[in-house]
Amino acid sequence: MNIVILSRNAALYSTDSLIRAAQRKGHSVRVIDHLLCDLVIEKGSLEIFYYNEAVENIDVIIPRIGSSATTYGAAIIRQFEAKGVFSTVNSDALLKARDKLSCLQYLAQKEIDVPKTVINNNQMMITEMLQKIEGRQKIVKLISGTHGLGVILTESDQNAESIIEGFQKVRQRMLIQEFVKESNGSDIRLIVVGDKVVASMCRQAQEGEFRSNLHRGGSSYAIKPTDEEINVATRSAKLLGLDVAGVDLLRSERGPLILEVNASPGLEGIEGTTGIDIAGKIIELAERNAGASWRKK
Repeated sequence: MNIVILSRNAALYSTDSLIRAAQRKGHSVRVIDHLLCDLVIEKGSLEIFYYNEAVENIDVIIPRIGSSATTYGAAIIRQFEAKGVFSTVNSDALLKARDKLSCLQYLAQKEIDVPKTVINNNQMMITEMLQKIEGRQKIVKLISGTHGLGVILTESDQNAESIIEGFQKVRQRMLIQEFVKESNGSDIRLIVVGDKVVASMCRQAQEGEFRSNLHRGGSSYAIKPTDEEINVATRSAKLLGLDVAGVDLLRSERGPLILEVNASPGLEGIEGTTGIDIAGKIIELAERNAGASWRKK
């Protein structure tokens, strides 16, 4: 099978893990930087060029699209999809999941429980909007933030108001969310491939920190998720149209709350924590969904 991995850097852990998993199964794999691809669009013909070489005879693409390249990355995926190439990440699903606001809106509409969230766009109504969320402490989160950056735990409504005003002044979009105290600085990361949870871990914030991201110094350990957590993770991925997803949730008194659904989850932390070959699971997904042509070779 001819596989293209869309990635900015072949040396990144997740990309390298996918390369090795594909090669172990005897597939041909090539890494292409999606930001260096060119598109030619005309009636009846959609072509992709990489350094002026047409990218052809591809059975599967595996996108590893970072947040800063979402729009163009989705356009590259869409061009491959139009040519009948299976992608482990659908272009529309990538766009839907990548925007934290749109993702929460869609999941909540579909009866998926999420932390209560407020979007304030009227500076004169900050105080009133903060009162929509119970509790002294609240989370202020940049919509564009990743790896825990731009996530702030406020100690009072006055404190939150000052932070929100600052973000608004520099034209940053943000969410205001309830602080789920009973989660005790931990969250759950589940990896969904196809229609199954293939790996799961708990991430625990270090002492004095509420953000559990491993990039922020958090620790992790493998867990066995509950049936309810498995159900909400797989359902969320399916609703968003994702065949591969990293689903982050909080354990709360009212059950699991979806924090976000990542369309391009990193593999290093969870493969290292669980010892599970997630990259191999993604290659198996590619094998099941690739066109029949490669099976005839």
